[in-house]
Amino acid sequence: MAGPTRGFLGRSRAPRDPRLPPGQYDAGADWPVLTAEPTPRISPETWSITVDGQVEKPTTWTWDEAHQLPGAEYRGDIHCVTTWSKFGTRFGGISVDSLLDIARPTPEGRFVMATSKTGYNTNLPLEDVTGGKAWVVWEYDGKPLPIEHGGPVRLLVPHLYFWKSAKWISKLTLMARDQPGFWEQNGYHDRGDPWRQQRYQGD
Repeated sequence: MAGPTRGFLGRSRAPRDPRLPPGQYDAGADWPVLTAEPTPRISPETWSITVDGQVEKPTTWTWDEAHQLPGAEYRGDIHCVTTWSKFGTRFGGISVDSLLDIARPTPEGRFVMATSKTGYNTNLPLEDVTGGKAWVVWEYDGKPLPIEHGGPVRLLVPHLYFWKSAKWISKLTLMARDQPGFWEQNGYHDRGDPWRQQRYQGD
C-alpha cells in the first residue's frame, strides 16, 4: 500500500505565543525607532516634568528631584500599533502614581494629556495611568534610555499601544473632559488596547 501523498497530512503550526496580541509579531531583539517629530537633544540638567490641570497642587520636578522619589521598575512586554511586539523589556524610573500622590488630582480630573518636549501629545483616561499601570522612565535594560527611544525620559504605558507612551515627556495635565492628542486627531483610536486591536477610530 502506498504511503500518503506529500503534504497530505498538512503542515503543523507552532502554537501562537500567548504574550502576543492579535495582529502582532515578535520583533525579537529589534526595537524599531518610530517618531512623529524630529528627535530633540535634551540634557538631563534641563529636563523637568510638570503635573498640572485638575490637581490640588500643580508641581514640577527637576531631574534630581524626580530621582529622589521612590524608584520603580517595569518588566514585561511592549506593543506598537505598527504590529511589532517586544517581549521581556526592563525599564526603570518612577511610577506615575508617585507624581499624582503629590499633585493630588481633584474629583474632576478624570483624563490625562501627556505632552512631550517636542509638543507631541496623547490622551489617556486617568485609570490607565494609575494603579501601577504607568511609569516615567529614564533607564532601559539597566542603562540610560537612548535618545531615539525617548531619552532622557519617556512615559511608559505598556498595556496600551506604544504611541501612548509619549517620548521626551515633560507634562501630564489632568482634564475634566477627554481631548484627542496628536495621533488621535489623525485617525488613531482614543484608547489603544492591543488585545482589542484598537488601532483606529471605530475599531
